[in-house]
Amino acid sequence: MKVVINNCFGGFGLSQKAYKWLVEHGMPVVEEGSDERGIMKFEDGEYFSPWLEDHRDDALLVEVVEALGEEVDGPSANELKVVEIPDNIEWQIGEYDGNEWVEEKHRKWN
Repeated sequence: MKVVINNCFGGFGLSQKAYKWLVEHGMPVVEEGSDERGIMKFEDGEYFSPWLEDHRDDALLVEVVEALGEEVDGPSANELKVVEIPDNIEWQIGEYDGNEWVEEKHRKWN
């Protein structure tokens, strides 16, 4: 399985070129505030997708990162990277100051 992370401080985000690429390659445009898979397009022509933040294994997201390289990086994400992990684990994104990694989920009690 492939998962996209931000490999530097700053946080996950895509460039407008990456959002346009995703729309051109089949990612649906959804209404503002939608929880559905897709990308919102605002009146000023800018794109954004909070859905992708929680779905880093989306096949089109992985494909755009591999296709565009550094051109995919958003305003605060300067090093988006595809990480390959085993298919049979439950995973989550861990982060410190926006620098992310993929980690296996485990139980935790407080």
